[in-house]
Amino acid sequence: MNPSWICVLFLGLVNAPPTEDLVRTKLENWSQWRGPLASGFAPKADPPIHWAPGKNIKWRASIPGKGSASPIVWDDQVFVLTAVATDRKVDPAALPKVDPKFQKRTEAPANYYQFIVMAFDRATGKLRWQQVANEAVPHEGHHPSHSYAAGSPTTDGRYLYVSFGSFGNYCYTLDGKLVWKRDLGRLNTRLGWGEAVTPVIHGDALLLNWDQEDSSALYCLDASTGEIRWRAARDEQSTWSTPAVIPYQGKYQVVLNGKKRIRSYDLSTGKELWQCGGMTVNPIPSPVDGGNGLVYCMSGYQGSMALALPLDLTGDVTDQGKNLWKHGGGTPYVPSPLLVNDKLYFTKGNEVQLTVLDVKTGKPVIDRERLPTVKSFYASPVSAAGRMYLVDRDGTTLVLKQGDKVDVLATNRLEEPIDASPALVGKQLFLRSERSLFCIEE
Repeated sequence: MNPSWICVLFLGLVNAPPTEDLVRTKLENWSQWRGPLASGFAPKADPPIHWAPGKNIKWRASIPGKGSASPIVWDDQVFVLTAVATDRKVDPAALPKVDPKFQKRTEAPANYYQFIVMAFDRATGKLRWQQVANEAVPHEGHHPSHSYAAGSPTTDGRYLYVSFGSFGNYCYTLDGKLVWKRDLGRLNTRLGWGEAVTPVIHGDALLLNWDQEDSSALYCLDASTGEIRWRAARDEQSTWSTPAVIPYQGKYQVVLNGKKRIRSYDLSTGKELWQCGGMTVNPIPSPVDGGNGLVYCMSGYQGSMALALPLDLTGDVTDQGKNLWKHGGGTPYVPSPLLVNDKLYFTKGNEVQLTVLDVKTGKPVIDRERLPTVKSFYASPVSAAGRMYLVDRDGTTLVLKQGDKVDVLATNRLEEPIDASPALVGKQLFLRSERSLFCIEE
């Protein structure tokens, strides 16, 4: 494993000393959005290749309401977020006020929603505990394909960190006791399409991307108390990207994607270190640590761009040609890229065209090759045991052998739509559909 990744694992475990057991624990779980290395790759997992209703489904648990937050796994629990519309109506006079300066193409509901944290037993699928984090009336609607529970939870192995964006940020013990909550105010998203704030925990720092149509910011909270350590104002509008914490020369950079600029911040102070333009509208894919002094960033709505940027940059390098390489075709809109063994895997827009880049050169090994039997993607690709798993929005998972050609190992169909990304742990694969959580195991 790359030494920089090992360093990230150490400080990601509640400032624990660097022992082999701690690293192994992190690698054997799926503690955060995009897995143990925040790259989509699970180096210790070996999940099934084949499944279907009635085949290799260890258990299926029902999830009320609607959400597209991806599940995470720590030891014997699986954590999922959801938002449930209640029958409780708000007094019209008490409806959240609409700010006329924000253009909206969605309509806010007139009923209360419950914002719910759920923990399931990994062995049986039984509900261990459930907490209603908040009950509130949303101030805006969301895109038809979106939800009020789209940001994924994260854990450091001691606490569970959850963000429902405008509806609060929360810290729980792993047995469901509330430790703290923090309200950072409303988010007003582009056209009212909705929110997706995924927390990132690194040691005792908790990071939250608070990009919106006005007063965007990157927040760093004290993970033990929820108090604000620093707030970095951002000249950005709505993004839905998750920050990446990357070690470089004894310090840690927080790299965050953006429409106007990709920016890097000092983790300890929030000071901006460098910035680089070149992304497209609505940046969603998360930056990926190359483990080699580089970060890979991409976006793919109303354009296409992927950049490999060195971490020793300073100032605004947009027009200085400081990137190692750039690639201008076939990049993703909603899904984030997958990094495995010096290869970047991603799909075009939300479509089913696969590109694989050599990270050393930026040259395509596979260039926008159409994948069979699948239709469109919101879920991000994941990988384990030399295989890649791509889940389409109809609930079909294509299993590919990693390599320099499209080699289909299996096509697995479930009967429920899926927008959340999979989690791979041990011999198991976890899929969160529109109304269920599946544990898949031979």
